[in-house]
Amino acid sequence: MEQNEYFDNYENNLQVELLKQCTSHGMLDGTLLASDDIEARWHDYAPEYMADAVGQINSFPAAAVAWAAYVGMAVAAWWDVDWERYASESYASLHGPRGFDDMDEHIVEHILALDLESKEAAAIEDMLRSCAQTALTFIRREQVEAQSTKAFYIFARTARVMFRIGAALELARRGYRFEKVNMADMPIS
Repeated sequence: MEQNEYFDNYENNLQVELLKQCTSHGMLDGTLLASDDIEARWHDYAPEYMADAVGQINSFPAAAVAWAAYVGMAVAAWWDVDWERYASESYASLHGPRGFDDMDEHIVEHILALDLESKEAAAIEDMLRSCAQTALTFIRREQVEAQSTKAFYIFARTARVMFRIGAALELARRGYRFEKVNMADMPIS
């Protein structure tokens, strides 16, 4: 129980910090846009993502963290375009020609339909690089022993937050916003 609370607090603190960071850069408006459908895909993709990413942590830590946000962006794009069609897309469909290594470029170009040289693609890359650096700072602050069970869970929670941030960024990019609804204005059926 105490261990779960520790990981939950870590995850919540990281999510709050990354939300603030994205908001301060004008890419979010202080609210983490989300959907249960999108969140459920992380649960499906997480085992394969973690298998890919764990092998990259030592050599490419920022990519191992940031790519989870690109996965979130892809799932959010699919959710917006045609969820019935894309809801069961395989994790492998997110890979580029070089597999995990160019997943980011594949998602940006082929799923988000952005030119890799565009200002929008560069802004996304800069934001996710910055979020990944913040996330890595959070991981380092925990001072967990490398390759320990605790380190794995911290990384898994970090990847889940990055997935959520990526999904929120894509939903915002597509014009989604939370709006306060006055229940008095709602028709009664």
